[in-house]
Amino acid sequence: MARPTYHCVIGSQELDLPIVELSQDTAIALLITVDLGLRFCEVAGAELAAVLKDLDVEVVASVATMGIPIAIEVTRHLGLDQYVILHKTPKIHLADAVAEPVRSITTDVPQRLLFDRERIGTVKGRRVALIDDVVSTGGSCAAALRLLRGVGAEPVAIGAIVSEGDAWRRTLGDDARRIRVLGELPLFRPAGDGTYVTVPAA
Repeated sequence: MARPTYHCVIGSQELDLPIVELSQDTAIALLITVDLGLRFCEVAGAELAAVLKDLDVEVVASVATMGIPIAIEVTRHLGLDQYVILHKTPKIHLADAVAEPVRSITTDVPQRLLFDRERIGTVKGRRVALIDDVVSTGGSCAAALRLLRGVGAEPVAIGAIVSEGDAWRRTLGDDARRIRVLGELPLFRPAGDGTYVTVPAA
């Protein structure tokens, strides 16, 4: 039996995304940017840059790893050179990193966002757009915003390919107004017969 899919519109592009279960009562349409090819990321990055253009963004930031291809394209299409990455995997140059705890809907263990102290000068006192692939619970974005503000950056937008569900609105609070996306995905509930039904927004 073929895996169920969800047809979505992301800016000018359309995709059929596989629906995967996270638990007995929750499923998502799985969007993996690194599997979608250069053309998808280039177009999505250009379109996301267009909706951020009025905000005078000076630096782009992203959370590793799925947001990185989009962040690079947004940076390019905004005419910028610098972008910074908030890592989740410890590396040798991150031994003394600025850290912030984070949880993700697709990761079942607590993690930490890590920001290289050598890069603080790139964002301090500057207008930063946080770019991610999917905004779902808002947990990753909230942690990234705390970290960026903690090192003196001024986050002016959260740009994403898609938002998923609406839990992010509650998590982000007043920062939810900074969200700019190219499309929206619902959450799903297994119907018990191999199909899925969308979960109404709260």
